[in-house]
Amino acid sequence: MNKQAFKERLAQQDFMLLDGAMGTQLIEAGLQLGDNSELFALDRPQLLVDIHRRYIAAGADIIYACTFGANAHKLAGSGRTPQEVISRAVELARQAASGTNTLVALDVGSLGELLEPAGTLHFEQAYAEFKEMVQAGLDAGVDLLVFETMTDLYELKAALLAAQESFAPGRELPVLCTMTFDKNNRTFSGVHVEAMACLLNALSVDAIGVNCSPGPQGLLPVVHELRRHTNLPLIVKANAGLPNPQTGAYDITPKEFAAQMLPFADLGVQLLGGCCGTGPAYIAALRQALQNRRRGERPQVRQAAVCSPTRTVYLDRPLIVGERLNPTGKKVFQQALREQNLDYILARAIEQQEAGADILDVNVGLPGLDEPAMLARVVKALQGAVDLPLQIDSSDPAAIEAALRVCNGKAIVNSVNGKPESLSAILPLVKRYGAAVIGLTLDENGLPQTAEQRLQIARRIMEAALAEGIPKEDIYIDCLTLTVSAQQEQARETLAAIRLVKEQLGLKCVLGVSNISFGLPNRELINQTFLSMALQAGLDLAIINPNIESMTDTVAAARVLLNCDEGSAEYIAGQTVVEPKQAELAAQPAADLPQQLTEAVHKGLRGEVRQLTEHLLAEQEPMQLINALLIPALDAVGQRYEREEIFLPQLINAAAAASEAFEVIKAQIIKQGRAGVAKGKILLATVFGDIHDIGKNIVKVILENYGYQVIDLGRDVPVERVVSEAKAHDIRLIGLSALMTTTVVSMEQTIAALRESGRPCQVFVGGAVLTADYAANIGADFYAKDAAQAVQIAKQVLG
Repeated sequence: MNKQAFKERLAQQDFMLLDGAMGTQLIEAGLQLGDNSELFALDRPQLLVDIHRRYIAAGADIIYACTFGANAHKLAGSGRTPQEVISRAVELARQAASGTNTLVALDVGSLGELLEPAGTLHFEQAYAEFKEMVQAGLDAGVDLLVFETMTDLYELKAALLAAQESFAPGRELPVLCTMTFDKNNRTFSGVHVEAMACLLNALSVDAIGVNCSPGPQGLLPVVHELRRHTNLPLIVKANAGLPNPQTGAYDITPKEFAAQMLPFADLGVQLLGGCCGTGPAYIAALRQALQNRRRGERPQVRQAAVCSPTRTVYLDRPLIVGERLNPTGKKVFQQALREQNLDYILARAIEQQEAGADILDVNVGLPGLDEPAMLARVVKALQGAVDLPLQIDSSDPAAIEAALRVCNGKAIVNSVNGKPESLSAILPLVKRYGAAVIGLTLDENGLPQTAEQRLQIARRIMEAALAEGIPKEDIYIDCLTLTVSAQQEQARETLAAIRLVKEQLGLKCVLGVSNISFGLPNRELINQTFLSMALQAGLDLAIINPNIESMTDTVAAARVLLNCDEGSAEYIAGQTVVEPKQAELAAQPAADLPQQLTEAVHKGLRGEVRQLTEHLLAEQEPMQLINALLIPALDAVGQRYEREEIFLPQLINAAAAASEAFEVIKAQIIKQGRAGVAKGKILLATVFGDIHDIGKNIVKVILENYGYQVIDLGRDVPVERVVSEAKAHDIRLIGLSALMTTTVVSMEQTIAALRESGRPCQVFVGGAVLTADYAANIGADFYAKDAAQAVQIAKQVLG
């Protein structure tokens, strides 16, 4: 089924029903912990056919082939390949659907590892594994692709690129995407629901939504938010609550499930189904409840926006694009690029974010530098240090593509111009990677002298972008700032061009403001005045140095005067604390080394942390440095994480920076022949039957950087091994992780075995399916909702 046929079918039906949980049905049929459910396609094929048929009989319009974990990671050691498992699973689903209108989907889940920079899995490695699955599904003849239970927008992007780049021209299949969110409308990695919508709206996806959760009611706030940011068809595939620790039964009945799903129909959700705990009876009850129901109307939205995974920036007010990540005229920045000194570059990015930048322009163009490789490397590093959307600034299509490919979020491409060769080289990249684009009003004839001529080029750029499939709200125009000392009359033409583009084309406008003042004294005055005039003309994106207070103040004031800052709240907050000017700062003495170390840890500047630690060890004892500086610094980072002021990438980056300090300290202690710095030993394991260890790996990184010795048993760890290793290493604190509801029983069995062994230890548990009450019910001493809480537990137990 192609995309158009899928759209036509959606238009004909108020609702399309998805199936329920394959895993629940397999457990009822005898699936044991440690069994690979995907191998049932080879070992018990008739069972899968029967399950699919029961869902079809219950009313499912789309069934998911049993391929969720049929990736190279999960199948490693099984002797089977993704190709043979997926081929057979799809064949069985098609056999069950034969003679019906039911569609068969390739079901693809998370790989179970965190991508760089927070983790160790490279983006292209994830891409390759997803592409292997997608190609196998296409070869087997699926009708559509489903990527579900995703928590990392970066991983989902890798999967979507793998899909798009596997389709033959003109034979693109529908693609459905669902992510799993917590109560705060964020995934565990910090991805906000509006960021999901922002990126997926731009990536040629056919429907988006949510799956998994404690139950339908827990997903209502997520869907309320999601429908405000997308016009795509919506999906809800909810759990039947959580299983009872004693009986294993889920706490929501089929009738209750159907009743709790009806509010989604009223919100305009079109694709409805079940996740963990839902069997054919749930889908049948849902079909019955929807029988005489009409889908609710949805408001249509058109939003100009860009995003990182944790921050979405809307172009509904004047915005600041930080211009300082650019080597032009900056000798120190050029040196940093040549020496690949990422710490210097990250520090400039952090400064701009703290000064009020909304978006960061990134340019590494330097003669003799491998621009594609360096730009990609800088983009990946920035994503671990700041959470601002990025503006990829280059004239090299290869560099632009390298950066867009690894950019985690929706970026801006700076830039394209009116030359045919520029339009044909850049616009397809913008469309493929779901970016916005800046069009420069110049062409093969150079820069026009009049506003009307610039408008004509802007119109040509817009028409070319629209023809490429780039929506109008993702097209921005730069009417170009010329140096007023050389071409004084051109400032007025630039301002007039902005007005014409806004009035006649309805496009957003961009300017590199500081170009105006080259060659004049008191440049700041010229820049500030021109910025004010441009904002009055309709400027949306001002590319400026946010560290110059007069410029950021001008933008803040404009937001008030243009009624973009409700109650002047942002302006008042920004004026409450009067910061010293740059000249005053330069006159002040540098912060002392301990304060510099604390700040470097907070910002994740690894090289700087290492250097400062080496200097401080010349005058401080190692344990004093750990207890008085490093631990409090990490505590402060953890508290910011708990308050959602920073998110997982920044937390991991700070921990990695602290790790540099610990390595220096350990080397010093060994050199002096003293005892080690470990505060105590902690055993970590993902329980038997569960191959997901993202959460456990994050906890490990954070605990190690607090000075604890972590013994990591890995994933899918048998009960007996946890007990034996706890005894062998004299462990007092054990952390157990489980991501799937089906493996929580293994967690309970592990805790029971530890108690029966007589080992005097305490156990903390964590995972997406757990709650504090549930942890208590299975006998755990503590529930850790995240890595920061795991640290507090370790302090309580081990000191």
